[in-house]
Amino acid sequence: MTGHGAAAPVGEVSPADAWDLLADSPDAVLVDVRTRAEWNFVGTPDLGSLRKSTIFVEWSSFPDMSINPRFVADLEEKLDGAAPSHLLFLCRSGARSLSAAQAVAAYLSDQGKSAVCLNVAEGFEGDLDPAGHRGAVNGWKSRGLAWRQS
Repeated sequence: MTGHGAAAPVGEVSPADAWDLLADSPDAVLVDVRTRAEWNFVGTPDLGSLRKSTIFVEWSSFPDMSINPRFVADLEEKLDGAAPSHLLFLCRSGARSLSAAQAVAAYLSDQGKSAVCLNVAEGFEGDLDPAGHRGAVNGWKSRGLAWRQS
């Protein structure tokens, strides 16, 4: 079930600012909305040094990239009753995570709840470089933030 209300405002933070917010705010949560294939083959943020774990919920599914109609419900299940003050959304480049953040912000608004929903600009891999590759121009990985590969 996704939110259907008017688009609630969603902010945007750089990967470094996202890390700082996760470090400084005990109840801030990082939600990685990429696909299972991306998590398995590209890598994932590593919040272990912050004594936190990333929440993984696909916004859309590979290979057809259809939007997960249960995204908000799946996220609520993963939060298990927690009401974080900040929800930070991350995808490959910042596009899917913006849509996910907007859906959650609208849903929370519809429910009379609030949390600051933030899109992590640049995403995990960032923009394409001149050779058509990601991971070197900007993004979580190229900014030197902690990550791991399975």
